[in-house]
Amino acid sequence: MKFPKRYVIVLLTFICTNVCYIERVGFSIAYTVAADAVGTNQANKGMILSMFYYGYVLSQIPGGWAAQRVGGRLVLLLSFVLWSLICAVVPLDPNRVILLVLSRLLVGVAQGLIFPSIHTVLAQWVPPQERSRSVSLTTSGMYLGAACGMLLLPSLVKHMGPQSVFSVEAMLGVAWLLIWFKFASDPPRTDLPKVASKDKMKAQAGGVVAPRTVKIPWGRILFSPPIWAIVVNNFTFHYALYVLMNWLPTYFKLGLQLSLQDMGSSKMLPYLNMFLFSNIGGVLADHLITRKILSVTKTRKLLNTVGFVISAIALMALPLFRTPSGAIFCSSVSLGFLALGRAGFAVNHMDVAPKFAGIVMGISNTAGTLAGIVGVGLTGRILEAAKASNMDLTSSESWRTVFFVPGYLCIFSSFIFLIFSTGEKIFE
Repeated sequence: MKFPKRYVIVLLTFICTNVCYIERVGFSIAYTVAADAVGTNQANKGMILSMFYYGYVLSQIPGGWAAQRVGGRLVLLLSFVLWSLICAVVPLDPNRVILLVLSRLLVGVAQGLIFPSIHTVLAQWVPPQERSRSVSLTTSGMYLGAACGMLLLPSLVKHMGPQSVFSVEAMLGVAWLLIWFKFASDPPRTDLPKVASKDKMKAQAGGVVAPRTVKIPWGRILFSPPIWAIVVNNFTFHYALYVLMNWLPTYFKLGLQLSLQDMGSSKMLPYLNMFLFSNIGGVLADHLITRKILSVTKTRKLLNTVGFVISAIALMALPLFRTPSGAIFCSSVSLGFLALGRAGFAVNHMDVAPKFAGIVMGISNTAGTLAGIVGVGLTGRILEAAKASNMDLTSSESWRTVFFVPGYLCIFSSFIFLIFSTGEKIFE
């Protein structure tokens, strides 16, 4: 039996997000080592780490518009060409601040094109009955990439230096774009996703995007309460994710006096848990919907609420645990249930606006990127304020605010999604 083309597309987008998050985690690890070696303070580290998100926020909505107009396949190619080239040529020198700021801004701009393009591609190829697990598999590549980065890259930095991380990331980016160029394609505009005949009527309900010449209903999208429910939860998800992704290495090193190189495979568990729970959430959501156990709306609300509330509890418990195993456990639970929640708010883009999925994702991910700017930079300032108050960064008190802020946001966002979200299509 011929392997369906839509499965190839989903697999390639999974690898795409995997490679992108290896790059993001890799920079955090390599830069932390290089910056600590020259005595860079925590506020300046937070500034450099957050520069990626300033670039990322600039290209979210333009990326969705470009994917709608010229096709997500070509926009993804452009993204990988740009950020891979930057990784290949830019030196990782903490003393060359302007160069690092500009390079991280450009990498952010390039990678900001990725998720709006992916949602456009998946909306073209994936029928509604496969939507949750396809999106969950694709996004789970982020977490597997982060897990692989946390497992492998600290040793690479230790033995070959921080710059070696950039070289490896550039090679991975080039390898993916060559595979994507060879195997990916846009479906003919008149074709339905390649599904069994009994599913074709379902595919017609949401498996293709709007024609490239259609007028985008910007006003209705921007003032829609269900869209804002997605936006708020995307902001919170990424606030928690980016704070943990960028500051866990520092928390292990300064808060718990642990070296990433000496932690073995345990340091990858939080992201591996995200990979597992993301796919569990996708399969569970599709099961509940296709078996008509719950409506689409109730399924999205259930998984979003369970994921975010349990994640909040684990986040607020994290600074109370002063052992490596306790910190790994809490961060694993928090990130795992955050990923489960993606089967709620993240797939909801294609429920409410399947024909404009890239546009809505661009708007939503803009909020998620602002969370990175706010959360990563704010965390650095919180820690500097703790030091200025003569608090020891090895104490739990110094880190309590860092983890309580995303915890409270998770609880607030879950209520917003319960009240305002829907699983019904509201944009034709």
